Amino acid sequence: MNKIPLETVDEESEIRFRDCFSVRYIQSAALLCRLGYAIEMDYAESGQVSPEALLRHEAFVLNSIFSSVAFLESTVNELYSDAADNAYFFTDEKNEVLLRNIGDKWKNENYFDRTPMVHKYQKILVIADKPMFDDQHPAFSNIRNLMEIRNYLMHYRREWVIIQEGQVPDAREETRTEKFEKMLKNKFMENPLAHKNRPYFPDKCLGHGCAEWAVFNSLEFTDEFFLKLELPAPYDGVKKELLTK
Repeated sequence: MNKIPLETVDEESEIRFRDCFSVRYIQSAALLCRLGYAIEMDYAESGQVSPEALLRHEAFVLNSIFSSVAFLESTVNELYSDAADNAYFFTDEKNEVLLRNIGDKWKNENYFDRTPMVHKYQKILVIADKPMFDDQHPAFSNIRNLMEIRNYLMHYRREWVIIQEGQVPDAREETRTEKFEKMLKNKFMENPLAHKNRPYFPDKCLGHGCAEWAVFNSLEFTDEFFLKLELPAPYDGVKKELLTK
């Protein structure tokens, strides 16, 4: 949002500052994505990759995904808190009315308490009397898929991964990794550093292609959100810098 980061309350009072971590997170996600891509390009040229480079690649990809989701979380929370604190500086009366309404809802704990992230975006659109995201809209469904990846990795619990079925496979419940393969395969390029005999998720899935998909879809989703609201996006000033390779 267009806001003044530094504010002098009065000559004898404090100078106040409001940070914008959402921008830092998406910048971090794009940077980490580029770093992972560089390792994959080195491998494409040399055909070799060291254990240290493999570790760095994994760290870059994982944390690019985490930063993309942190960007989504902080973007909507910053909008809420700026509205609740009257910390916005719009001259457009229509926008000020909208943000005042959002702020009033924020102060009602029952309205947003424990609301899942994507539903916070939807609730703001309801407050603004704007059309919500359709469940089947690619920008919305891809963000839900991204959240599933992030939640799986953040709250990881070990499970058996089927590398090869037996002659007569037993009836069994589909594993989470198999669900991810159905959900994500062909959405982006696979990790070229993964051994061909490794399972799709996480090995072949978590490469530069997945990290780039996370960055692109996070921005596509928030772009559409702010377009619906007719508000400037907080990252507009750095968007040209958010390269992924």
